Amino acid sequence: MSSSNPTQLRRVRSLQVGRRDFLKGAGVALALPWLEIMSSSSVNAAPNSGPTPRMGMFYFGTGMNMRQFFPDGFGSNAKLSRILKPLEENRDQFTVLSGTWLKHGGGHDGAYPFATAIERGEKQTLSPDQLAAEVHGKHTRFPSMQLSVKRGTGFGSQALATISWNRQGVPLAAENDPQTLFNRLFKAPDASEVANQSTEFRRRGSVLDAALVQAKGLQKELGVADRDRLDQYFNSIREVELSLEREIDWADRPKPQPDLSGYGDYEKAPSPEGNGKFVYDQYAKLMYDLIALAFQTDSTRVISYVVRTELAGGVYPEFGVSKGYHELTHHGNDPRNLEDLAKVDTIYMRHWNYFLNRLKSIPDGDGTLLDHTLLGFSSGMGIGHSKDTLPTMLSGGAGLGIQHQTHLHLPEQTPISSMWQTMVQKMGVEIDGPFQDSPGVIEPLLKA
Repeated sequence: MSSSNPTQLRRVRSLQVGRRDFLKGAGVALALPWLEIMSSSSVNAAPNSGPTPRMGMFYFGTGMNMRQFFPDGFGSNAKLSRILKPLEENRDQFTVLSGTWLKHGGGHDGAYPFATAIERGEKQTLSPDQLAAEVHGKHTRFPSMQLSVKRGTGFGSQALATISWNRQGVPLAAENDPQTLFNRLFKAPDASEVANQSTEFRRRGSVLDAALVQAKGLQKELGVADRDRLDQYFNSIREVELSLEREIDWADRPKPQPDLSGYGDYEKAPSPEGNGKFVYDQYAKLMYDLIALAFQTDSTRVISYVVRTELAGGVYPEFGVSKGYHELTHHGNDPRNLEDLAKVDTIYMRHWNYFLNRLKSIPDGDGTLLDHTLLGFSSGMGIGHSKDTLPTMLSGGAGLGIQHQTHLHLPEQTPISSMWQTMVQKMGVEIDGPFQDSPGVIEPLLKA
């Protein structure tokens, strides 16, 4: 190490230290692990310092068997339903929200308004995860990450693969391959990849410059409508420019190397598409573990995950059911269909409990990663393709000011955007004016 390191370390001890502080020397920059000095209780911490917040939005397509989802009773002592029973050990870490709805939900278009409250066919707008990413993304290698059981966007179809939208209403593509995601997060590029990366940076930079010169030359000749379209084009180019600047900035910084003891084998992880070796139980744990690792290493603080898309997928052989998930939702009140539907939903909640336990097992500041992470899930429909009986739950965030109570009854037809607004606020993001169709944050969830 260079001789400057002792000075750097003295600075670290005397000032507030963040997760994005670096030890610099010998031409490298190493991200600091969590240190005691980062705790908000440290005598050297700044008065307004606090834990680093994280946020995850999760979509369960095609609803759930709501007849066996909601707890019996309200408050912290509510009796968990069959579907939620796997979460018993974590009942103090979540709140089921009764009374939520999605104005433009129901049917199979619910993934479109899920994060924006804007129906399919209308221009979308910035989703809550991207609102948080604008604030927190400047501190991490990845401003946000989009995960899904299906790759891409699925835009135009009912099986939308993403719930993340930028300011221009463009869907952000999701990745479904655990190995690809793991490599993106943690695998260092080899020499040839570094060389190709440098060439790609230069090529993209020159293309952007040329596009801007040509576009600006047209401005004086355009009418109002075309100028508006050109402004949108400039915004899109600016986003690409910022992405390029970020890639260049982070290119020489080493990726984290987390301890993978007790985690799955990402080198052999099959993608869910077109692979006969795919087993959902293994896949679900790999994906949830990746989210935990991404949060733990501060590679990103914002994630969206389409756990199950509309129409396609959702049931796999190890679930032991004879029909696909979508077919089961058209149950016709057949007891066997309803039984199989509840059986599958219960397995998904086992995976959710696995996820909560993983986050809870990771120390973070003066608590755990789960204490400092807000996780909201729901769907675009309930049972019978309804839009006003949704399986909505907020988990985690106790260290961010969330006061859980197992089951909270909200006023009927409370927009799901109220949960997003609550999460965004606890991420420390200021909101000017109304937030989607939300009547406000969910006050009973907030600690006094």
